[in-house]
Amino acid sequence: MAEHVDDGRTAVVIGGGLAGMLAVTALLGHVDAITVVERDRYPAERTFRKGVPQARHLHILLSGGQRALDTLLPGTVEALTEAGARSLCLPRDLITRTPTGWQRRFDERRHRTLSVTRPVLDAVVRERALRAAAGSATRVEVLEATEAVGLTGDSRQVTGVRVRSRGGSERAERALSAELVVDASGRGSRVPQWYAALGRGAPHEETVDAGIAYATRMYRPRDPEPEVGVNIPGWPQCPRGAAYVPVEDGKWLLTLSGVRGHHPPTDEAEFTAFSATVGDPYVHELLAHAEPVSSVYGFRDTFNRRRHFERAGALPEGFLVLGDASCTFNPVYGQGMSVAALGALAVRGALDEAGGLRAGATAEAQRAVSRAADPAWLAAVGADRPYASDGDARAGIGERVSTWYVERLTARAAIDPVVGAAFRDVFCLTAPPSRLVSPRVVLRTVLLPRRPGLAGPPVAGELARPGTEA
Repeated sequence: MAEHVDDGRTAVVIGGGLAGMLAVTALLGHVDAITVVERDRYPAERTFRKGVPQARHLHILLSGGQRALDTLLPGTVEALTEAGARSLCLPRDLITRTPTGWQRRFDERRHRTLSVTRPVLDAVVRERALRAAAGSATRVEVLEATEAVGLTGDSRQVTGVRVRSRGGSERAERALSAELVVDASGRGSRVPQWYAALGRGAPHEETVDAGIAYATRMYRPRDPEPEVGVNIPGWPQCPRGAAYVPVEDGKWLLTLSGVRGHHPPTDEAEFTAFSATVGDPYVHELLAHAEPVSSVYGFRDTFNRRRHFERAGALPEGFLVLGDASCTFNPVYGQGMSVAALGALAVRGALDEAGGLRAGATAEAQRAVSRAADPAWLAAVGADRPYASDGDARAGIGERVSTWYVERLTARAAIDPVVGAAFRDVFCLTAPPSRLVSPRVVLRTVLLPRRPGLAGPPVAGELARPGTEA
């Protein structure tokens, strides 16, 4: 028999990580009680945990994600900064090597990217989400070391979640009833299997896999530390990349990446040697002035996957999917956490507009989540499509034209303050993709001649003013 989580309107959130805590925040005031089902036990300290396999790698919050996070949980970005997260203005504090050369280092401060380790990010967001809940009319309970094993209900409506304690037997299963179930369980979501058990077909799924793998190691630079972070994404003629950015406590993370046949090694000596083979030797040269303070950690689960829960008939009543469980990106682009925050904010807005959990409200909320993910999805699959395997969906004529235009625009953005500003607005998720086809941007992208970027990385004294024309 199903257990009631609490009296009144109830919700169950599957997953107590970043997306789960943001889901809790979005639901405050719309339900009377929320139960969070979390597979792990939260560590006492801000340290890595097994249930977040990607935790040891680079994590950034784009400016659009920061705005969404601070709207949901005011003061959280400041709290992250106080906890040691590093703020990098783009492109002033993070220089990028493009296929045509180094991007000019414009003194532009509209977009701040927050660089932080995952344990600090998760802990700060969790602490503030639970504090916000404690000050609200919604009661929140977290069931740690508990896993969701299925949904209750039928093909038309989800009525709750079946759970069991980790390490327990099937006899220990119990059911939590709820008016709303939110799946925020991440890339490993088991919704297709759970749908099948309810007699529903799996939602339409789109996958683009570039076969990218990456490996990360933490360093402590010797004084003085580098003036700027470095980003060297791979491109077809040089399919290996690197990102070297500061995090808290004076440490820096180096992530090396490569597509099929170019995966970075996890052997420490080979990892260092690999850093000399990316598109520019600059990062490798910086390592001569840094001390490694961790082992090398690899990661290969990098495919882009979108499950179209927003389509008509794809979502039963009483169910909602958020974060990576709905749309997951190649993590090398640093979009996932920002999209999770934007998605949670979209859920709150949709429920506010609907006046709560009325019939059809979750379907509208799911459509809002999908719209929030659209810009990041288009950017990620556009970048990964050239490397995709034969089994992935082929690009149509529209996407091929868009790819040609974006390649030209990206080259122009490296040297042009007008096009570069538009590119960063969209990349940082503060403007829709239509910003890239405004008349001024199109004319400068298509009609002005292609010019190379800088021959070497911009250093102190090479900071260009935003109004400098190229």
